[in-house]
Amino acid sequence: MTAETAEPSTTDPNPRTWPTDVPLADLDFWSGPPATRERGFARLRATWPMPYYPEPESPLEPGPGFWALTRHADVAEATRRPEDFCSGRGATHIPDFPPGFGEFFGSMIEMDDPRHQRLRRIVARAFTPRMIKQFSDDVDRTARTIVDDVAERGSCDFVTEVAARLPLDVICDMMGVPSADRRFVFERSNVLLGVADPEYVPQENGVHIEALLTAGAELAELMRDLAEFRRGTPTDDVTSALVNAEIDGESLNADELASFFILLLAAGNETTRNAISHGLWLLTENPDQHRLWRTDFERYAPTAVEEIVRLASPVVWMRRTAVRDTELNGKRVRDGDKLLLFYWSANRDEAVFADPERFDLTRDPNPHVGFGARGPHFCLGAHLARREITLLFRELLHRLPDIRAVGEPQRLRSMFINGIKHMNCEFTPAPRP
Repeated sequence: MTAETAEPSTTDPNPRTWPTDVPLADLDFWSGPPATRERGFARLRATWPMPYYPEPESPLEPGPGFWALTRHADVAEATRRPEDFCSGRGATHIPDFPPGFGEFFGSMIEMDDPRHQRLRRIVARAFTPRMIKQFSDDVDRTARTIVDDVAERGSCDFVTEVAARLPLDVICDMMGVPSADRRFVFERSNVLLGVADPEYVPQENGVHIEALLTAGAELAELMRDLAEFRRGTPTDDVTSALVNAEIDGESLNADELASFFILLLAAGNETTRNAISHGLWLLTENPDQHRLWRTDFERYAPTAVEEIVRLASPVVWMRRTAVRDTELNGKRVRDGDKLLLFYWSANRDEAVFADPERFDLTRDPNPHVGFGARGPHFCLGAHLARREITLLFRELLHRLPDIRAVGEPQRLRSMFINGIKHMNCEFTPAPRP
């Protein structure tokens, strides 16, 4: 394999080089066939487990580059060491954004302790057992309604009419967002995570950055208005709980609540919708697994959901930044170095998963990092996401047992989200119950 040298060194045991035939910083690589991506990452894990890459083109001033962590062990180790590899300098973006920019769009995932711990504690304790029970009931009811709405037709766009509806409706119900605002929320959330895709945002110079800022500001304003209303007119939603109750003497201010809402739309909406979309694609491509799950849904559901999340890996990577000179599994990392933790690659690591490209809904154990590796930033909504995926597929496989994807899915142009924008599906029409 050939390589170019970013910073020639004869003494560094982990020289800053990148393979030229696996262009991780090129959007065309991520827009191409998934099989090409799979082969590229397999080569990196085998030959260049921690290569160094130049940063992708950006309207912002480019930085020096980033280490690409491709092996499961490296991703897990970096996540377990927040004292060495921080999130506060950037978690969801490669360029260094101006101060406050990352926190506005990423809320607590762009913070380190103690600020991260404070915000997470407040949000987590607002999710009381009564609230969790209500969420579960809402998911079940919403899943039935979604399937009812398409069942008689025999075909639909699975992403926009099924997969995208469930997490969006659940989050909006949870936060108390009125039904009239949901289309607005859906369109703005597409901009946030599809900013490099011309279907959602024009790609002329600078236009996509402006669109990103506008969409974020509009969603923040919606939540600020709702929070102000709920202070005087509380209900049983999470917004009311967060603005009217102090937890350990603390509460969220308006800006923190707005940023948390944007995080929910990204982490709780977009990622779950893509896991569900990939789930149908995987079942279609593996009809034996489709048949097996239908034979005993409840028996296989727990492992099936984990396997869907592993292979979907809706969030492709997260960034960390070294805060001191250190080592990572024997490799030298310098203070200020950026690291991209490629969950997508770690979830296909041959050292951890036997026959990793195979979709096996009975796979157990399944130590995937689809919700992030264990550490302070492990996904707060993992339980809710699992519940949403389970209940929607329970309803689909019960009501529309022969549902299948038709044609190739249209994939999101992004190196951060492993997204599917559109995917036609067909099934035998079923009457409403």
